[in-house]
Amino acid sequence: PRSSVYSARRTPQFQGPAAWNALLPAVPARASLSGAQRADVCIIGAGFAGLSAARRIRQLDPAARLIVLDAATVAEGAAGRNSGFMIDLPHELASSAYAGAGDERALINLNRQAIDFARQSVADYGIDPDFFDPAGKVNGAAGARAHAHNVSYQQHLQRLGESSELLDAHQMHALTGSRHYYSGLYTPGTVMLQPAGYIRGLAAGLEREGVLIFERSAALQFQRIGESWRVQTQAGSVCCEKIVLTVNGHLESFGIASGRLLQLFLYAAMTPALDAAAQAKLGGETRWGLTPADPMGTTLRRIDTPQGARIVVRTCARLQASMQPSDTELHRASRVQQAKFEQRFPSLAGLSMEYHWGGHLCLSRNAVAVATEVDNNVFSGCVQNGLGTARGTLTGIAAAEQACGQRSAIVEHFQREATPQRLLPGTDLAGNAVLRWREWRAADE
Repeated sequence: PRSSVYSARRTPQFQGPAAWNALLPAVPARASLSGAQRADVCIIGAGFAGLSAARRIRQLDPAARLIVLDAATVAEGAAGRNSGFMIDLPHELASSAYAGAGDERALINLNRQAIDFARQSVADYGIDPDFFDPAGKVNGAAGARAHAHNVSYQQHLQRLGESSELLDAHQMHALTGSRHYYSGLYTPGTVMLQPAGYIRGLAAGLEREGVLIFERSAALQFQRIGESWRVQTQAGSVCCEKIVLTVNGHLESFGIASGRLLQLFLYAAMTPALDAAAQAKLGGETRWGLTPADPMGTTLRRIDTPQGARIVVRTCARLQASMQPSDTELHRASRVQQAKFEQRFPSLAGLSMEYHWGGHLCLSRNAVAVATEVDNNVFSGCVQNGLGTARGTLTGIAAAEQACGQRSAIVEHFQREATPQRLLPGTDLAGNAVLRWREWRAADE
């Protein structure tokens, strides 16, 4: 819809700490926006999409004055709550085995452009290379049905000309220290991020280039004033020529794509640092990432950081149109995660998680983004379909390039996409019943 005033019906709410951010040394808080400011472009949201947009505009127009607003602090929102898989291959969460629709070869190329963009950011901004680990990942299969998914997916990848390696139970045990897995499918192109560390480094690099980033500065409204726009926060405003909206599911909070977006919460937990005895019991490699062969199964990562060796467990999903995370659901997820952890690592049974959190994702029924001009000089880089690191980077680049009048394969990809399909009445109720059934069906995966 084209309007002169867009007011936020709600602002982001977070549940539990962003554990990736909590692991890092504390940094001084940035200022909140106050008073009247001017910018050429105001970017709303300082996650993967927003900071990628800022970097791309800086590349295309080094003289542009850029202001970035974030409702939280950098890396405390969704960017610090994902599992850190930057995946190059088809990874369609609504599919039974990740295979997507449409031109997957083109999508792989786009995902690799996003990875290259991030890799170059790491180099240019001196981001700790440990935060960007091109280690690949494994699709883990605990049973015969999931193993069949892996075999089918490997055949699909072979048709696409992509390499992969099928791991047997012995190799999976040597990798993970767990005897839970029947097989695994290793693909080399995924980058394993410390997402909060990467985002913090991106923000710091942009600030050195003159980009202004304001924290705890939720955009409450943006309004057309003549040929310009004014973005209002609680204590200040930005008058700008252009707006880049990188708020993912909160696009709907501003009345854009209403009734078309699936607001999904995923839950995760992280162990305390494992001492030498626990690591000896565990065995396996010190760093790996595992997505379940059944998309409704349990994602695992083992990390090795200056803050200790830890395991991350992610499982349980809940549609929540209100975007208000549920404490009941967090507690349920915590119980499930503890059980899944102990099932996979019985030698560590009884080890309580140090961190529990929820993260907000946004999907559309037809798996399309909203990365287009939604009003005159208002550009959206939203709706990442659960692929926030790679797709968020791409939607941010697309919004930035459109704001600068630039054509590219990334822009053209998103402009060719359909609009998100309308949701049916009762979508959350029916969707959550399906999610619970699929979680039950995924069982040990």
